[in-house]
Amino acid sequence: MQGILYEETHAGLFIFVSVILGGGAAWLSGRAIAGTWRPWWQIVIYMAILGAAVRFIHFALFQATLLSLHYYLVDTAVCFLFGLLAFRVTRAGQMARQYRWINERDGLLKWRRRAETPADSGDGAVASM
Repeated sequence: MQGILYEETHAGLFIFVSVILGGGAAWLSGRAIAGTWRPWWQIVIYMAILGAAVRFIHFALFQATLLSLHYYLVDTAVCFLFGLLAFRVTRAGQMARQYRWINERDGLLKWRRRAETPADSGDGAVASM
C-alpha cells in the first residue's frame, strides 16, 4: 500500500496524521455542518480545505511532498469520508429527535417515517368512551 495511500516510510504516520488527526477534524466539521442545518454539499468545500491542511502537516512534520495532487486527493478523500459519515449520523439523529412525531431512527445513518396508527389518521373523529 506504500506509494498508493501514503509516501512516508511507515503506515503509522499515515494513520496518525490522515486518519486520526484529519479524520477527527473532518468528523467534527461534518457534525457542525449538520448541526447548523446546512446542506451536505458544503462538506466538499470544507474537506478540500482540510485536505490541504492535512497535506501541510505531512510536509511540515514528516518531510513529505507538499504539492502532490495524488496524496492531496488521498488525504481529502479520507477527510470527506469521515465528514460525510458524521453528517449522516448527526442528521439522522436530528430528524428523529426534532421531528419525532413524523420520523424515527432506522439504523445509524437513516431515518424513516413513522407508521400511521388509527389514532393518527387525522380524520377528525373523536373516540367515544
